[in-house]
Amino acid sequence: MVFKAKSASETKAADLALALARIADREGVPVSVSVDQLRRGNPRLTPLAIGQMYRKHRDILEADLAERGYVLIDYADQGPGRGMEFEIGAL
Repeated sequence: MVFKAKSASETKAADLALALARIADREGVPVSVSVDQLRRGNPRLTPLAIGQMYRKHRDILEADLAERGYVLIDYADQGPGRGMEFEIGAL
């Protein structure tokens, strides 16, 4: 098996999935996760980065969540200043 280095955005997508899974572990599922909750857990996850990671690496997010027994039910982005929210459920 050949090792393939992850890009910075792939690493950040994995960080986002981990942050979502940790919140789901703590809160129970189903859970709605706001961008503010994500930022408290990982300050590197800015709203711009979160939106980009969702659009660019949704497959990584879904795969990493599935490994932990969760599924991404929904994602809502209300636009600048209005907030983002993830809905996480159990597999």
